[in-house]
Amino acid sequence: MLKSIRVFRIGGVDIRIDPSWFILVLLITWSLAMGLFPMQFPSLSSGTRWAMGFAGAMGLFLSVLVHEISHAMVGKRFGLQTKSITLFLFGGMAEIPHEPERPKAEFWMAIAGPLASVALSGIFLLFDRVGAMAGWSLPWIGIIGYLSLINLFLAAFNLVPAFPLDGGRVLRAILWRYSGDYASATRIATRVGAGFGLLLVLMGAVRC
Repeated sequence: MLKSIRVFRIGGVDIRIDPSWFILVLLITWSLAMGLFPMQFPSLSSGTRWAMGFAGAMGLFLSVLVHEISHAMVGKRFGLQTKSITLFLFGGMAEIPHEPERPKAEFWMAIAGPLASVALSGIFLLFDRVGAMAGWSLPWIGIIGYLSLINLFLAAFNLVPAFPLDGGRVLRAILWRYSGDYASATRIATRVGAGFGLLLVLMGAVRC
């Protein structure tokens, strides 16, 4: 397997890119340039839509980075130092050497990412509205509107109570808080996560 590439450092945290990230950038750029943006803006040229697609892909991964940095910042507040954040094929992953020692820390670390995504969605929506009233060009409106929606989707998806998603960690923190048993809370959250995965498989099978 190829090693991830260190690109810069923020607040003592290495920001790294896995080689698989470049594949996803190409896929997202292609899907936006050939799918979403032609549907929304058929009058724009192909070159403009490809540029919008690339900008949208970069904006998405910056949003993922903000999501992960939020986890790291809250973790630091509770005495947990994040070693690195890696962007890869399936999004982002923060490397934290130790698990939280209290359910409160687990809860706030888990919820920080989705809250950051909701905040980003709201900020992009505000810019979208301001841009529409100010007469900004269609490409900018399209990119900003996409980033508002995708951040809302990221927040909603990550809040699904399926471990190891953020929502699953929130569920574990709540179960841990009221049962006092970390191992039992982890088992229940993991089973819920497995059940959610099975549900997705069944839904896919039905649609096929």
